[in-house]
Amino acid sequence: MSSVWRSMRADRSVTDARIDRATLRRVLSFAKPHRRLIEVFLGLNVVNSGMVVVTPLLIQRIIDHGILAGNASIVTWLALGMLVAAAVNAVLNVTIGYLSSRIGESLIFDLRTAVFGHVQRQSLAFFTRTQTGALVSRLNNDVIGAQRAFTSALGDSVSNLISVVVVGVTMLVLSWQVTLLCVATFPILWLVSRWASRRLAGLTRTQMNGNADMGNTMTERFNVGGAMLLKLFGRREEEDAAFAAKAAVVRDLGVRIALTTRVFSTTMWTVPALATVLVFGVGGHLAMDGSPSIGTLTALSTLLMRLLAPLQGLSNIRVDIMTALVSFERVFEVLDLPSLICEKPDAVVLPADAASVEFDHVAFTYPRADDVSLASLEVIARTESRPAQQVLHDIDFTAEPGTMTALVGPSGAGKTTVTHLVARLYDVGAGAVRVGGVDVRDVTLESLEGAVGYVTQDAHMFHDTIRGNLLYARPGAREDEVWDALEAAQIATLVKGLPDGLDTVVGDRGYRLSGGERQRLAIARLLLKAPRVVVLDEATAHLDSESEAAVQRALDTALEGRTSIVIAHRLSTVRNADRILVIEDGRVVEQGRHDDLLARGGLYAELHHTQFRKDVIEKEA
Repeated sequence: MSSVWRSMRADRSVTDARIDRATLRRVLSFAKPHRRLIEVFLGLNVVNSGMVVVTPLLIQRIIDHGILAGNASIVTWLALGMLVAAAVNAVLNVTIGYLSSRIGESLIFDLRTAVFGHVQRQSLAFFTRTQTGALVSRLNNDVIGAQRAFTSALGDSVSNLISVVVVGVTMLVLSWQVTLLCVATFPILWLVSRWASRRLAGLTRTQMNGNADMGNTMTERFNVGGAMLLKLFGRREEEDAAFAAKAAVVRDLGVRIALTTRVFSTTMWTVPALATVLVFGVGGHLAMDGSPSIGTLTALSTLLMRLLAPLQGLSNIRVDIMTALVSFERVFEVLDLPSLICEKPDAVVLPADAASVEFDHVAFTYPRADDVSLASLEVIARTESRPAQQVLHDIDFTAEPGTMTALVGPSGAGKTTVTHLVARLYDVGAGAVRVGGVDVRDVTLESLEGAVGYVTQDAHMFHDTIRGNLLYARPGAREDEVWDALEAAQIATLVKGLPDGLDTVVGDRGYRLSGGERQRLAIARLLLKAPRVVVLDEATAHLDSESEAAVQRALDTALEGRTSIVIAHRLSTVRNADRILVIEDGRVVEQGRHDDLLARGGLYAELHHTQFRKDVIEKEA
């Protein structure tokens, strides 16, 4: 009956879909490594299905040739035969279950690792648009759905087909008159199944959407940021009422689904009862005339109960197959999404001494949604009707080894975009970005990632220990190297004072640490990585004066001897930079040293005077 319940939860978009041969071939390619196991699995299903008639036929013999004939020996031997059949059936069921799990879990492993690896290699643009929950759902729900539907559809289809043929032929041989009368009741069963399937499909789909809505609400409110927002605005009662309304929808739908299911299941057992009445009613009158025998009638009633479930399974075989294919298609949809950042087959390893950064007349436009993401992975998917606007225009400069280049300018000018191109988080539209004189598009991603290190204004930490977050930069680092990095980052004393030291869990996104502590921990992680090029994206923004001073001291150590590109929030932090680039509307409008730029009286001088007046006002206040 499992196929029946699956069919009731099938969407019409699944049941009405067409079988795509290309998808089917691709599914089979994933199953190919497990071909031997699948062959054994199907073979055992055939044997197990064929044995469905053994016990009913033994019952017939026991009654007719043993009990009614008074032959105790036959009763004993046939009873032992039933025991052996039951034991064989039990062994087959356990073995089939094991093989089904082995094949299914192997498919889950193959699909999950393929999707995870592919997603890891997507460009940053993919993650800026994709809803994380939807992506995780592909790795969990759709992958598991594909596995379950595949193994169930495959095993059940073969098993049900063999069972129907074997049981049907056996019943016809035992009594074709009674068999035909029983078959006449099956259309009722089919019609009731179709009615319930269509009704429950809509209800279940609505309930799933309601559950998803509740899940999204809980995900947003239960993370640290959401919980903090809720507490700061104090809207607990409104939140309670809103969640209760969503939960009530799911509750009411659950009641309607349960009622419809109960009506359906009651009907499903009533029809077999009617067929049993026909077996004993009509067959009983025939038995009084000598044919069929009482044992045959008993065997027919037993076989009848074993025929109904396979028939229902076969009636829903299309739903099972389409459910499997739709789940696979949703997984393949992610696997088929190309990454905008690909490593060339002949990519070279970046030279060990590569430390210069060159922007050669670079232009850049952010990719369109159609090129980087899937509408099904976004909460609100909108088609972009207008062409994307160019973000950077003719950016041209060189950061020599060991020098500091500062990027300053208004918000939205393109400073962060410039830094993203250094590590090839995006590819340029025109021109070239070179590290150590080599175009970043021509080097291996691993060597580029090893050469460039980042510290952003919101340093991300995994929900792990301090040790785990630090070793993420260099897994093989020794204990003394970890402490040296912490000392240089001005945070060793704090870590030593924690009850668990390096084994202290930092919490979700590092929220158990202050902003300044997270930044210094991120700098320690950077020092452990020891990159030749360092990018700082407003690393001291939004920090209080004390934290800023501590982070700045740590940065001075981190930048020593390294090529650095620094986005400055406070201009006072970059006044000693070797070169300052003033960026406005994606263009370098001024460049030079601090004193020279002030003397010119341009945008830099205007930004400096505005910030200076602000600092004076804050001090006086």
